[in-house]
Amino acid sequence: MEQKNNYSIIVPTYNERLNIALIVSLIFKHLRDVDFEIIVVDDGSPDGTQEVVKQLQKLYGEDHILLRPRPKKLGLGTAYIHGLKHASGNFVVIMDADLSHHPKYLPSFIKKQSETGASIVTGTRYVKGGGVHGWNLMRKLTSRGANVLAQTLLWPGVSDLTGSFRLYKKSVLEDVISSCVSKGYVFQMEMIVRASRKGYHIE
Repeated sequence: MEQKNNYSIIVPTYNERLNIALIVSLIFKHLRDVDFEIIVVDDGSPDGTQEVVKQLQKLYGEDHILLRPRPKKLGLGTAYIHGLKHASGNFVVIMDADLSHHPKYLPSFIKKQSETGASIVTGTRYVKGGGVHGWNLMRKLTSRGANVLAQTLLWPGVSDLTGSFRLYKKSVLEDVISSCVSKGYVFQMEMIVRASRKGYHIE
């Protein structure tokens, strides 16, 4: 019998009290027939994010929502590494808590992976239907600029190097993440470049 896939969704947070309940409810809404857990890695938010997550645990169950806090802001790259340590799924999704990534796209990520057997599925923001929620123009330009620059310099055939909405096979993420050296937003770019150079199938 085929093993049922299980998805660990890592959501790093810092002062996301107003968004976290919404993003969690949307994940539950859109992943009805899927086994998943949400791992919230909160970097010591002073705004009460962790208290909201504890309320959500009461609502949805601690087996579905794992709060794995850290004492202070330690950066995005290490947040993924921290979340990965607690992930029980054979697939890992990484996404932002600020709703720049809509959970309604998760089923199509999962479908894409199962159809193609890809090691990584990226949620590109620049394809049709991959619009940016709530991003100001400056950040969009910076991100676009970073994408163009990175593609010119680093050559992987992936249209969204800086995006942080991705589905990974857990073993692939563990392999790629262990060879990354950068921090913060550049980390996203380095992960996809290293994956590409290691020959992983990226969709």
